[in-house]
Amino acid sequence: MTYELRDISGSVVVITGATAGMGAATARELVHMGAKVVLNARNESRLEELVLELGFENAVFVAGDCADPQIARLIAAEANERFGTIDAIVANAGIGMYGSILDFSDDEVNRMMRTNFEGTVHVIRASLPTMLEKGEGDVIIVSSVAGFRSGADEAIYAGTKHAQVGLAGGLDRELRQKGVRVALVCPAGTETEFAIGTGRTAGDPALSDYLRPEDVAFQITTILRQPRSVRTHIWTLWSMNQQS
Repeated sequence: MTYELRDISGSVVVITGATAGMGAATARELVHMGAKVVLNARNESRLEELVLELGFENAVFVAGDCADPQIARLIAAEANERFGTIDAIVANAGIGMYGSILDFSDDEVNRMMRTNFEGTVHVIRASLPTMLEKGEGDVIIVSSVAGFRSGADEAIYAGTKHAQVGLAGGLDRELRQKGVRVALVCPAGTETEFAIGTGRTAGDPALSDYLRPEDVAFQITTILRQPRSVRTHIWTLWSMNQQS
């Protein structure tokens, strides 16, 4: 008998950082599987384009900074109003800046710390009550392999990723007996617009050796499709050409 994966058609999934890269790839894959998606990012015009592509019956968006608790609550409210529930949250919003701890301005550093950690915390806090009321759901935090080890050019960025790892560990212990699974998806470098101009260069041939956004989207949808009797907590991803 083959292993039975869950049918997630009709599931409602909130995705932050949804306009490009891993977030957009995940949204496309979920809609392909029949799920409904609630999309968040700062860029309203790109959100509108993605919803148009995915179909108004399948997707809705809330533009804004998910590190703002009010925006996070608006995202959850829109999910419940438009689709009636929340089945999963993919906390994917993130900013990358590579270089010395001294290379960037106070505002840039604070924006990265707020987006990567506070954006994760607040969107989970806003979405979680709906899942707890049902006694079922999934929290997926898109972190990074930098959450387990830091390179010399990523101290602050890696600190935000370590924070996500710590958050996920505590949430797993808090929520697993309440029916909510918590998983960390930790990719190595992925060929997206992430950190372009802040440590990475568009068109760099090295990017061709990186993971693809669709690789990460596959892991996220695999987590969601696992039987509810199973939870897996830490997923690390590397391309065949990346050193672990």
